[in-house]
Amino acid sequence: MESVNQADFWQQRYEQDSIGWDMGEVSPPLKAYIDQLSESAKDQAILVPGAGNAYEVGYLHEQGFTNVTLVDFAPAPIQAFAERYPDFPTEHLICADFFGLSPEQHQFDWVLEQTFFCAINPARRDEYVEQMAALLKPKGKLIGLLFDRDFGRQEPPFGGTKEEYQQRFESVFDIEIMEPSYNSHSARQGSELFVKLRVK
Repeated sequence: MESVNQADFWQQRYEQDSIGWDMGEVSPPLKAYIDQLSESAKDQAILVPGAGNAYEVGYLHEQGFTNVTLVDFAPAPIQAFAERYPDFPTEHLICADFFGLSPEQHQFDWVLEQTFFCAINPARRDEYVEQMAALLKPKGKLIGLLFDRDFGRQEPPFGGTKEEYQQRFESVFDIEIMEPSYNSHSARQGSELFVKLRVK
């Protein structure tokens, strides 16, 4: 379990192509959310943590969003993304531990959550909530997907329940939406919650 806290664990996964959670495309609910955003949102500061192959980051970039930051523990997916999108600003590609990001140096209008929460050690979930709130500007938003199922395993992805998430997030976030996702990828149909949370 502790190994998921180490960058080497994830680097090895990418090097061995052991990334069964990877859908190979933009998550449909997140694409739908991005598509309904107004033009004025395109210069907002957006963070995608634990982005992996970062299909959503690529899509945001393709749609003209200019202030998107990709953070991942492992260098392999960041290097692969940079090769796919050579015009993406390199200063917005950060190889670092999300938990080590400084809120004094990094502040975002909203964060896109896609299979990062489920990849961290479940013992760090409250720490995730606190760090996420610290990295968001006042009234900033956390948007994305959380698994609504128990995988019954001691390795990622780690699942959870709506009740658990409500309990963890409600102290620092207003829960605007936390409902079953109706337009999930076929491989995840019935197992995802779409969430929209706002920092109190």
